[in-house]
Amino acid sequence: MNRKLKLWELNRPTVEEFKEKEKFPLVVVLDNIRSLANVGTFFRTADAFNVSKIILGGITAQPPHREIQKTALGATESIDWEHHENLVDLLKNYQKEGFKVYTVEQAEETQLLQELDIKTDEKHVLVFGNEVDGVQQEIIDIADVVLEIPQFGTKHSLNVSVCAGVVLWEFVRVIGSEE
Repeated sequence: MNRKLKLWELNRPTVEEFKEKEKFPLVVVLDNIRSLANVGTFFRTADAFNVSKIILGGITAQPPHREIQKTALGATESIDWEHHENLVDLLKNYQKEGFKVYTVEQAEETQLLQELDIKTDEKHVLVFGNEVDGVQQEIIDIADVVLEIPQFGTKHSLNVSVCAGVVLWEFVRVIGSEE
């Protein structure tokens, strides 16, 4: 028999322990995410994958907010975050600091996620875009890589927070294997 574990058996760190823990060199940027549920899900996913920071850009809602908390389940307390209006300047600064900037988008020239050579000695910024309009063209223009998740159905789109889970898992799978 394979018994499901109780929450107390999972040995999860406290918020204080988590905040002290060394993070993966991953920054998540939300470019004008309109859904509060998606914002909360990003926080929860960032917590699960030990992301160093979330940047909330443009119209992206900021905690504290009841609708964000519904899906974040407290992760707004464990994940460091900032809000910035001008993401282009911010991303250029990250690039000057040695970060590689990836936009997750469908474009004329993309790198497929499964073919990406993730360098474990690099720092990474992952930009996820608005649910309708995607990542701003100005951000795509300065990105080091436009990353695409292959899809095989008729919709050719994933919910942006689902997309984040897929992409973050791939980065953490590779980066975490070096530890």
